[in-house]
Amino acid sequence: MTASPAVPAARTRQARTTRRPPLSVLLAALVLLLVLLSALAPGVFGHGSATDTDPLQALRAPGSGHWFGTDELGRDVFARVVHGTRYSLAIGAAATGAGVALAVVWGLAAALSGRFGDALLMRTADALLALPGLLLALLVVLITGKGVAGTTIAVAFGTAPGFARVVRTQALLVRRSGYVEAAVGLGVPRRLIVLRHVLPNTLGPLLVLATVTLGASISTGAALSYLGLGAQPPTPEWGAMLTEGQGFLQQAWWIALFPGLLLVGTVLAVTVLGRYAQDRAERRAAS
Repeated sequence: MTASPAVPAARTRQARTTRRPPLSVLLAALVLLLVLLSALAPGVFGHGSATDTDPLQALRAPGSGHWFGTDELGRDVFARVVHGTRYSLAIGAAATGAGVALAVVWGLAAALSGRFGDALLMRTADALLALPGLLLALLVVLITGKGVAGTTIAVAFGTAPGFARVVRTQALLVRRSGYVEAAVGLGVPRRLIVLRHVLPNTLGPLLVLATVTLGASISTGAALSYLGLGAQPPTPEWGAMLTEGQGFLQQAWWIALFPGLLLVGTVLAVTVLGRYAQDRAERRAAS
């Protein structure tokens, strides 16, 4: 009895799949490399390598001496891009973390308060969600002021309303579950119920959503810096570098090209990884 030709073909495809690293692994390796670059940048390149000027080396094209060329002030673009990884990733991560923290308080307060408090908090969230994220961040940064700290607060406030709705929904589901009702019947204090049962069971979906939102937080922070409201010169942040390079696109295209490529690649990698984590969480919940 001869074997079916479909069997070797299936085995061949399976072997190719096992030999070929999945896209998620490659993207995770890219993100890990960026994190390592952001952590090791000062030690490898020196603190002044991204800000020290050398007019004699101004507008040098990419080459062996300067891999990404130099800008109008003679600063090494490669060193600035690597140092910029620290600022762009830090703004996105810190803003997402602050948005999650604010959303936990916001969502739990809405879920555990009375009908009036729930309606007031959620209508506020709906009103803020009606505004585009970048516009809301612009309004906040006008209050907090320019700079890295102001940008982080603005991006965090822009992500918090969406997170708060997720927290509220999950908290209401957990609140109506059997084990919470049993704990209430046993006379367990409300504070302990929230800390031991409600809060832990709301963090899972929220953290998955945060991984998806991280890419948007990085791009929003870079957009504010590009508009001159975020990181201020000579800070080597990717959005600020795009602003500095846009006036030299014809004679020194490399000043804006390389930070732009790193920004787009990082946002895409983080977003795809977040979607992958979200899909895995949904499949695990459905099984």
